[in-house]
Amino acid sequence: MAAAATEVPSCERVVPGSINIPIAPWPVTPKIDEEATDVVKIASETVDSFNKLLEKKDYKAIADLFVDNGYWRDQLALTWDFRTSKGKEKIINLLQGGHHLLNIAIDQSPPRQGPHVKSFRTDGSVPGIQFFTTITTQFGSGDGVVRLVEDSGQWKIWVLFTSMIKLKDHPEATGLNRPNGVVHGARAGRKNWLDRRRSESNFEGSEPEVLIVGAGQAGLSVGARLKMLNVPTLTIDRTDVIGDAWRNRYHQLVIHDPVWYDHMPYIKFPDFWPVFTPKDKMADFLRDYARMLELNVWTKTELESSVWDDEKKQWTVVLKRKHGDGSTETRTFHPKHIIQSTGHSGKKNYPDFKGMENFKGDVLCHSSEFRGAKHDTNGRKAVVIGSCNSALDIAQDYYENGYDVTIIQRSSTDVVTSASILKFGVESYYEGGPPVEHADLLSWCMPLEIAKAEHADITKSEAACDKEILDGLNKAGFKTDSGPMNCGLWYKYLQRGGGYYIDVGTSQLIIDGKVKVKHGQGIDEILPNGIRLDDGTELEADEIICATGYQNMRTATEAIFGPDVASKVGVVWGLDEEGETRIMWRRSGHPGLWLHGGNLAMCRYFSRLVALQIKGQLEGLAT
Repeated sequence: MAAAATEVPSCERVVPGSINIPIAPWPVTPKIDEEATDVVKIASETVDSFNKLLEKKDYKAIADLFVDNGYWRDQLALTWDFRTSKGKEKIINLLQGGHHLLNIAIDQSPPRQGPHVKSFRTDGSVPGIQFFTTITTQFGSGDGVVRLVEDSGQWKIWVLFTSMIKLKDHPEATGLNRPNGVVHGARAGRKNWLDRRRSESNFEGSEPEVLIVGAGQAGLSVGARLKMLNVPTLTIDRTDVIGDAWRNRYHQLVIHDPVWYDHMPYIKFPDFWPVFTPKDKMADFLRDYARMLELNVWTKTELESSVWDDEKKQWTVVLKRKHGDGSTETRTFHPKHIIQSTGHSGKKNYPDFKGMENFKGDVLCHSSEFRGAKHDTNGRKAVVIGSCNSALDIAQDYYENGYDVTIIQRSSTDVVTSASILKFGVESYYEGGPPVEHADLLSWCMPLEIAKAEHADITKSEAACDKEILDGLNKAGFKTDSGPMNCGLWYKYLQRGGGYYIDVGTSQLIIDGKVKVKHGQGIDEILPNGIRLDDGTELEADEIICATGYQNMRTATEAIFGPDVASKVGVVWGLDEEGETRIMWRRSGHPGLWLHGGNLAMCRYFSRLVALQIKGQLEGLAT
């Protein structure tokens, strides 16, 4: 008789097909005598050896520069993809598969430090040498990071990161390459800036090479990158005004990530901006961002149809655009690329509970449709199904407006206070910190197995800081966890896309009994005046909110482009066997289709890499 399958604990669940990657072991390294160690000489010798061996294509000797389980993480500098190779054999295989890296060089330009001794673990137990590099490839240039450790008396590479950020002969239109804005001299029929801008944005006599579906932070960030690379791009959105994706969410929503982490490309938030951005303020910023960057955005526009021509390598798309005067315009374009920027999730996950049609209360909806609690409620009752960010924010809104509110928590939640995240979780981003581009390099250079080890330490520090809150929640019946392999919120996000709460106040309400919790129970039935749980408990409710998350982004792909296109796209999000995010920001599996999304920081960083891949294909550099 076969053994019963073991249920995976909630904290270890991942997106279907995703890998719950292992935690990298920390290397055992001796203490470093900084006065006696010539770090510049060690780094220079490593770089010189690397470049000579690269030129000779002696890939085995290159692999021997690494420790046995060393890592090479690459973003577009070796291939037109994101790769992480662990161990000498895989590094050799990666290079033998073909690459376009030419050389690396030590970078000492500000704010980069020259080679220096650094502890790679926060407790100081893993000392080594770190330095930054510039890289040159067949197609462009970029940045890199090298971490060396002493292994049996020799300095070897533990981590090498390489990333292409510029294309040769295709510079961004910034700084010395900025547009002039005017052609001086007398010219008959000369158009002013507004005339030219209207013509460009309406694509009068021209077509976009790239169509972006979605005008939130994802669509606007990659649209900005493409504009700076001189790629004619049109972004469409079905909403009335840019920013409505934020503007139309629940009344009390405030972004949980701090401002230093959230900057958009090219135009950063000003120094007077609040640490945490309210949703309507974010919506207005995105609207103004598109205007200042002169992005071509059509709101009130639907993608009526899309067909890929594999012979011509282009799409035929039909757009239906509603104008302010109520008239409708239909346009047909033939972009070579489409970027789906509709958020990293897909359709709303709205359960079809038994009895929903019999509910007699005022509100029964998904959290995406919740607009805010009513005022002067006189003890109305609300039930929130779910126990993560949206659920607990909504519960707090209900409590503040006088509701008797209960949360239904089916499985455990990773809870971290906002204060702990500011202290431990966004180490490279802070007031007066390095430029955001340098912080991004520090954040994304680490292979995710090593970053997971770092987050195991961070999670312990956060849990110690939040002990009183976590103990109080569990005592109140709200069950918490520490994420996959006790590596915290960030890895729940990367591997699952949810399952956490950044505490901004609701935890204390639960501890104090002001917000009630029912844990471990599913919904048996929606009653006319409430809910019956699986254990038979009945809860009265005037309003029921299903904060039950979203389906995979591929469900949105199918809804927009149809099943034939979606069938060629893999399951989005989660990690592959190398520890790289699946599908997102990379070739989707369907030619000419890209998926771009994530939080504001991810959109800022990966928008550049998506744009470079597309520009590379348009210019015939990448196939």
